[in-house]
Amino acid sequence: MNLPGLVSFWDFQEEAGQARIAKGPVACRLEEMAGPVARTEDGLFGRYAASLQYGQWLRAPRSACPELNFCGKRAAFSILAWLKREDRFYPQCQAVAGMWNETEKKRQYCLFLDLRIWDSADQIGGHVSSGGGATPGYPWCMTTAIGATPVTKGEWHCAAFTYDGTYAKVYLDGTLDRREGYNPYLYDEGLHDGGMDGADFTVGAVHRSGEIGNFYAGLIGGLAIFNRTLTEMEIENISNC
Repeated sequence: MNLPGLVSFWDFQEEAGQARIAKGPVACRLEEMAGPVARTEDGLFGRYAASLQYGQWLRAPRSACPELNFCGKRAAFSILAWLKREDRFYPQCQAVAGMWNETEKKRQYCLFLDLRIWDSADQIGGHVSSGGGATPGYPWCMTTAIGATPVTKGEWHCAAFTYDGTYAKVYLDGTLDRREGYNPYLYDEGLHDGGMDGADFTVGAVHRSGEIGNFYAGLIGGLAIFNRTLTEMEIENISNC
């Protein structure tokens, strides 16, 4: 909470049926979009954590959270999410948090799990896009930092994703999860500016193929967004708190 650059931090202590309201400088509200999201007594930043079932997700309208609209050549941010994945198989990659609308070609940034591109499975992925659409020559976006280590299920992990306008990086439990050619991932093109009707900020899913999908399933105990790139030492210290 005391680190410079914090925008919003959600600890997910609210009861099912209530908006999740961030602590910090920007009290951004995450609304339930597919029924009440239960809480369970397995929290990290309090007694509870939110339990997202497959098909559930949270949303903050773009107009309500301009501070999360990272875009342009000098865009910089950090996302940290504390997750306990369900021990189940799902046929799609899993979106954790970001502004990412594939349907309308308004991708900006998003923290993912299990992207299944570039010979990956179950690792953390940090998607970035300067154009908003698919990568030329591919049916989907391929510009992403991808770690080397599978994120195990049924255990708490801290997943982090940073971008500084030049490199996208992903971290697992406070450590840069290095993978040659993909993490750090060179991407100096900046982030897409979706304008007034760009992507909303979503947690647990994104808009894709004309509908909401790429659902995350499991617990989320905390989510922090910073408007700058945290250092490796800062991420390590936060993860070890």
